[in-house]
Amino acid sequence: MPIIQSEPAPESREFYGLLGFEEVMNLGWIMTLASPSSPTAQISVMSSDKTAPVTPDMSVEVDDVDAAYAAMRDHGAEIVHPLQDEEWGVRRFFVRDPNDRVVNVLNHR
Repeated sequence: MPIIQSEPAPESREFYGLLGFEEVMNLGWIMTLASPSSPTAQISVMSSDKTAPVTPDMSVEVDDVDAAYAAMRDHGAEIVHPLQDEEWGVRRFFVRDPNDRVVNVLNHR
C-alpha cells in the first residue's frame, strides 16, 4: 500500500473517491482509503507517523510480522523503527529497502 506524505484532507478523500476508494480509517494523522470491490487495494495519506521517527513510503501487511522482522534482521537489513505493538491494533516495524525506501511491515492484531 503506498503512503502519500501530506495532511489527510477531504480533498484527498474526494479525489481518490472519484477512483472508487472509500475511507476505511482516519486517525487524524493518517487516513486510509480502500476499494470496496477489492479491500486490499488501499492508499494511505499521512502527515507524519505518530510513533516512528520517519514517515514510511509504503506498508506491507504480512501473516507473521515477528518472522518477517527476524528474517530482515538476520539478512542485515536496516531496521529503521523497532518491532512493537501500536495502540491502533497493529504490530509493526520499519525497514529500509535497497532503494532507500522505508517500508512499514505490519500485521493486524
